[in-house]
Amino acid sequence: MIARDGASGVTHRKVAREADLPTTASTYYFESIDALLTAALTSCMYEDAERLRWLIEAPGDGTDKRGALARLMADLLTAPGRLLAEFELCLLASRRPDLRGPTRHWADTLSAFARLFTDDPLRVRLFANAYDGMLLQALLADAPVTADEFEAMLRELLPGDAGAAA
Repeated sequence: MIARDGASGVTHRKVAREADLPTTASTYYFESIDALLTAALTSCMYEDAERLRWLIEAPGDGTDKRGALARLMADLLTAPGRLLAEFELCLLASRRPDLRGPTRHWADTLSAFARLFTDDPLRVRLFANAYDGMLLQALLADAPVTADEFEAMLRELLPGDAGAAA
């Protein structure tokens, strides 16, 4: 719903209709639309961070982690509704400092991924900032961005092998 209508288009009535529940159901669990949006932002960011954390902690069985991350990025674009909603919610957090905890957690997880390849603080920050930018630009592209294209960008941002920073 957020991807389709934007955060400003979310109402208790629409959420209830979408979920095929009475309006009182959403108002029972969420005292306000802000509370509902906060829950959505938190859930999305923590789920994404957990997915990335799994990749960070996966055993070094020869699988290239940049390639795996590139495939995850390309997969996000096959059904971009969730990604659109996450960007919408990030914009909301940019105006609402109280919503920034989940976005900080996500940025910290991106930084942890980058530190697999480098301990250079500038390169870590560059990667953490560029990651979301690559996905945002991919949403705006006329042609789909492939996993190979993402991987080439990731290799440029994070040269070397995983474990090189250790």
